[in-house]
Amino acid sequence: MLTGLVIVLLPLLLGYLVPVRHAGLLALINRGVHASVYVILLLMGVSLAGLEELTRELSRMGGQALQLFTVITALNLVALWWLSRRLGLRSGDSPVVAGAPTTKLAAMLGSLSLVAVVILGVLLGLGLGWLGGQAIFSGAERLAEWVLYALLALIGCQLRNSGMPLRQILLNRHGLAIAATLAVSSLLGGLLAAPLLELRWNEGLAMAAGFGWYSLSAILIGDQLGPVMGGVAFFNDLTRELLAFVLIPLLIRRHAPLAIGYGGATSMDFTLPVIQQHGGVACVPVAVVSGFILSLLSPPLILLLLSL
Repeated sequence: MLTGLVIVLLPLLLGYLVPVRHAGLLALINRGVHASVYVILLLMGVSLAGLEELTRELSRMGGQALQLFTVITALNLVALWWLSRRLGLRSGDSPVVAGAPTTKLAAMLGSLSLVAVVILGVLLGLGLGWLGGQAIFSGAERLAEWVLYALLALIGCQLRNSGMPLRQILLNRHGLAIAATLAVSSLLGGLLAAPLLELRWNEGLAMAAGFGWYSLSAILIGDQLGPVMGGVAFFNDLTRELLAFVLIPLLIRRHAPLAIGYGGATSMDFTLPVIQQHGGVACVPVAVVSGFILSLLSPPLILLLLSL
């Protein structure tokens, strides 16, 4: 398992070592990340179609995702509520960001499109299964593994060139505190949920270590524990993001750390426009730092936990 950890971490580290100064090339890398995510999720859907007793497995996956989500969310909300009372961080007024998806429906559409890709993959797999049999599903798994390596290299490069200086991260105590609280409470939730999911303790921790990064957590978990567990991780983290879109407008004025922190890794990208719209400019650097730390922590932590 440690050899597998090195093999998967290597492209991430190599990508992180590459500085990119050309804006056009960085934009191409960002598009490559998005395209790779869609390809892998499509292939994950194809792999799911190859499961015996597909309906029963999908029902089991939904039940396990709900159990995992319930345990982790309860601990997240309690821990972040406690932190909100301690930090005293307050949001302020802010103008609307032009073109930002500030309505809950508009913000959720990007997330729901990924669910549609997985469903499309399942339907495609069912159709192809009649033609190529089991070879189609094993081929989809091998292809997904190679696309994963490319994705990790692109993500490493993306994180290196995100424009977030290390000093700015270390000096933002609010962002650090929020990221640490969300990470610890999530991991504790994964540990408590492991027996419910019939998983080993390290696998339960890994399931919780996506911190809302549903596309990557699904890919890494699915590669090691199979497409069903990958689906559980996907829907657990996706539901976090969807709930964050609802909680941010309701809570950010009185409990800013809770609203920012619950979005997890997505607070630096997908939920950031909603945080800015409803919380003001004072919340933006805190959200970016918190999301960046969790995004940087998630991939190696998942891989490390799965290698134990």
